[in-house]
Amino acid sequence: MDREKTNLPTLFLSVFRISAFTFGGGYVIVPLMRRRFAEELKWVGDEEMLDMIAIGQSAPGPIAVNTSILLGYRLKGIPGALTALLGTALPPLIVLSLISVFYDAFRQNAVVSTMLSAMRSGVAAVIADVVWSMGGGILKTRRPFPLILMILAFLSVWLFKFPIILVLPFCGFAGFLDAWLKRRGAEAGK
Repeated sequence: MDREKTNLPTLFLSVFRISAFTFGGGYVIVPLMRRRFAEELKWVGDEEMLDMIAIGQSAPGPIAVNTSILLGYRLKGIPGALTALLGTALPPLIVLSLISVFYDAFRQNAVVSTMLSAMRSGVAAVIADVVWSMGGGILKTRRPFPLILMILAFLSVWLFKFPIILVLPFCGFAGFLDAWLKRRGAEAGK
């Protein structure tokens, strides 16, 4: 990792740019953050970024903001967390402030309405990319437990309509137990 090369201006501009030019919420921003910080800048590893995304998703609040804060904190401590928070929160704050001023004009404009409808297709494609990328990371581990857990979590939410608020802590606890048992096994094998 190139953590020595991390700096607050690059962190701010990176999360600001991603947040400013991304539509569709956290699930759209997350793969772009992974690409920027794990692949391009190499400030964090791919698996570490996926861990931050998982924590960001399970914490209360928007996943993009949570993940940005975790990333900033990991890279530069409290100043990094505050920088990432500001860079991620400013663009939507500015855009929503402008939209609120012109809300009536936007609401009744057929072109804007059509554009927003068309953007939903793009958002669906990006979410499919997130599932593919994160699922691929789980498959690369070649461990059956995370794969089975992923499938069970998906089926419980999609097919059986379990509340995600119950599925996430269960998956977190199951992951903790798996890691603990794996660590105990490694210590016993010494």
